Amino acid sequence: GSLERSFDHIRCVIEVTGKRGVMVSMFSADRRQLACLRTVSTHIENMVTGVTRGFLFKLRMAYSHFPINVDIESGKGGEAQRVEIRNFLGQKRLRVVVMEPGVSAIRSEDVKDQ
Repeated sequence: GSLERSFDHIRCVIEVTGKRGVMVSMFSADRRQLACLRTVSTHIENMVTGVTRGFLFKLRMAYSHFPINVDIESGKGGEAQRVEIRNFLGQKRLRVVVMEPGVSAIRSEDVKDQ
């Protein structure tokens, strides 16, 4: 895959070194600018990790007093998957989360109320 991100708002030099290296540098920087430089390099590392290995997030729905009802509707045809959340903090409002393409939601069957 490929990712694209603009770092034009930070005055730094980004160079590709060899086949597998990226060097991010900045000249005469103070502490705040060096913090931004570290942020840019971490963003690049995370982008490479996301393209090569991908990410896995596990989300646990927990409640204390009001039981939360979560339904997962699989997409039909080319539609995206939807997650519906009911009774969140005792509210009557239905919350709907539409999953991005390539993202899947799975309900665990081995744990009660999850």
